Amino acid sequence: MSAPATAQRTVVLVTGMSGAGKTTALKALEDMGFEAVDNIPLSLIPNLSAPTSSINTDDNVRALAIGVDIRTRDFNFDTFANVASTLKKNKKLEVKILFVDCSDDELLLRYSETRHRHPLAQDRPVIDGINLERQRMSQLAHMADIKIDTTGRSPGDLKSHLGEHFISTNNKGLAVFLTSFAFPRGLPREADMVLDVRFLQNPHYDPELRELTGLDVAVGRLIESDPYFNSFMTNAQNLIKPLLPRFAAEGKSYLTIAIGCTGGRHRSVFVAERLSKWLNEQEQRSKVSHREMEK
Repeated sequence: MSAPATAQRTVVLVTGMSGAGKTTALKALEDMGFEAVDNIPLSLIPNLSAPTSSINTDDNVRALAIGVDIRTRDFNFDTFANVASTLKKNKKLEVKILFVDCSDDELLLRYSETRHRHPLAQDRPVIDGINLERQRMSQLAHMADIKIDTTGRSPGDLKSHLGEHFISTNNKGLAVFLTSFAFPRGLPREADMVLDVRFLQNPHYDPELRELTGLDVAVGRLIESDPYFNSFMTNAQNLIKPLLPRFAAEGKSYLTIAIGCTGGRHRSVFVAERLSKWLNEQEQRSKVSHREMEK
């Protein structure tokens, strides 16, 4: 008689820039039921992550979140990459790398407000430590499965965003996240694909619509009346639809599509909502958020 199959254990390696919200992310994951461990030597991570037996027990399958950053003993990119590769080869584990980032200006502000020293700038200006850390973490950021930019986000926003990714570790397959944003405030760092809808008629110039958002019916009607709207939506859907199975086949679990306009409150919001509705009609898991409206 064969032994019962062991359920995959979810392991999230939480890393990123110091001050960007790694500790907050770990706490949020802990609140979601993860066992959270921070700042242990990289060499101990494989043994900590591996199920202890072939029997499905709570300890064996409970999701695990492990904090790793420049303070971690024996930390360097090559060692981290080797550890991550070893974990991902273990068929009993589902391993994700979460990278929490933030703009340099906001990191400076956070350090100034808390008066904490940067771990790489004990006797130098904070910006020197930020620059050095970003240089050391650049390769790691590129290999991350999930990137979250906490610039302008509260701890509650971060927790909500993590919930969209990890609220159910049993949800398999590709998940699509759509976010609206304003181009003048910068591209979302986590975006895999960017759509520019600034060519559409702008409700901002209508005094009756200016204070409304893309969630309001009157705003939607104006945007839909643009002669280029329907062809744009058709082309966007034709672009996205064939890519989804290809991303899934490559093993990608999360795809973030960012839709931008000038203010991030009218056209981009409406288009993001419409694309999310269309994806759900295709039985494709999707979530939508609006960056500028959340601030």
